[in-house]
Amino acid sequence: MENFEEKLQRLEKLSSEIKKTDISLEDALKNFEEGIKLAKSMEKELEKVESKIQILVNEPSVTEGKAPELDLFSGADSESGTAGQPVSGTRQ
Repeated sequence: MENFEEKLQRLEKLSSEIKKTDISLEDALKNFEEGIKLAKSMEKELEKVESKIQILVNEPSVTEGKAPELDLFSGADSESGTAGQPVSGTRQ
């Protein structure tokens, strides 16, 4: 199977052959049909690449995608692992 660059070269060759004055109408039509098929397949390839690029551009960065870190134990006592006595009247 041809890659994109090879298809582009073939399309350019077909285009230049069609422009020749000594080409028969039948050959020009045959080249035109092949060129249209190539152009359509290349367009599909470009659409796939564009969608991949959009996905990559819109992906959150590693830092943006991280869950926020919760500071649950900053006031904890190293021995007991608690933050001290409960405050009267509050539920802990």
